[in-house]
Amino acid sequence: MLLKPDEPPAFTARNLTGTSPCVLLCEHASNRMPRCLGTLGLAAADLGRHIAYDIGAAPLAEELARHLDAPLFLTGYSRLVIDCNRPPGVPTSIPERSEDTAVPGNRDLDPPMRRLREATLFEPFHAAVTAHLDARRARARACCVIGVHSFTPVFHGQRRPWEAGVLYGAARSFALPIMEGLAALGLHVGDNEPYSIAVDEDYTVPVHGDGRGVPALLLEIRQDLLADVAAARLWAHRLAPLIARAAISQGLGASARSGGRA
Repeated sequence: MLLKPDEPPAFTARNLTGTSPCVLLCEHASNRMPRCLGTLGLAAADLGRHIAYDIGAAPLAEELARHLDAPLFLTGYSRLVIDCNRPPGVPTSIPERSEDTAVPGNRDLDPPMRRLREATLFEPFHAAVTAHLDARRARARACCVIGVHSFTPVFHGQRRPWEAGVLYGAARSFALPIMEGLAALGLHVGDNEPYSIAVDEDYTVPVHGDGRGVPALLLEIRQDLLADVAAARLWAHRLAPLIARAAISQGLGASARSGGRA
C-alpha cells in the first residue's frame, strides 16, 4: 500500500458543476510525498524546488477556476513520485534524475513498485478527468482542456527569457489568442516554449485534448512571477479574459465570470 488511510487522496476535484467550457488540470500541484517513501533520499530543501512540483501553479489554477467558474483537478503528490503529465513507462515518468539532481529513491525500481505508483496516483487522477470529459460529451457540452504549470527561470544553467509560455499540439487556433493577448500586455511569451508538446513526453494535451478532438493547451508561467497569492491573482486576472476569448474563438461560449477581482 502506497498511501495509508489517513494520508491525503491522490487528487482533488473542485467545482465540477462549474459553468465554464474550460476544464483545468494542475498536474504538478503538490510536493507532498507518501509517508512510506520519506523524501526519496533527497534533502528537505530539494522538495521545495521546482524539481518536486510547479511552484505557484496550484494557487494560479485555483484563482483561474474561480475567475472562470471552471472545474479543476489538482494532483496530491509530487511529480517525483510519478509525473501525471508523462506517459507511464517513459524515463521521465518516475525520474531517476531531475535536472541536475539524482533521486535515489527512484533508482532501480522494480516493476511492481512502478505499477503501484501508477495505480495509486496516476490512474485515479486521469480516470477522474476522463470521466468528467466523457460526461460532458454525453451531454453534448463542448469543452476545452487547460493544464496550469510553471517553469523555473534557469534550467541547466540557461536563463529563460519568457515570462509565460503557451504549449499546444493540434490546437494552435486555441492557443494563438492567448499568446497574442499576453504579448499585447507587453509580456515576452513563448510559442511552444520553454517546452513543446510531444506524444512520448506529454499526457494531458495528447490524451485529453488532441486525442479526443478537444482544444487543449498548457499554460506555463515563470515561477519567480508566481511568488505569492497576490501574484497568482494578478496572472489569473490577466489570463481569464484571454482564455474566455480563446474559448469563444473555438465556438465554446463565454467562460469568465463578470466582476472577478485581482
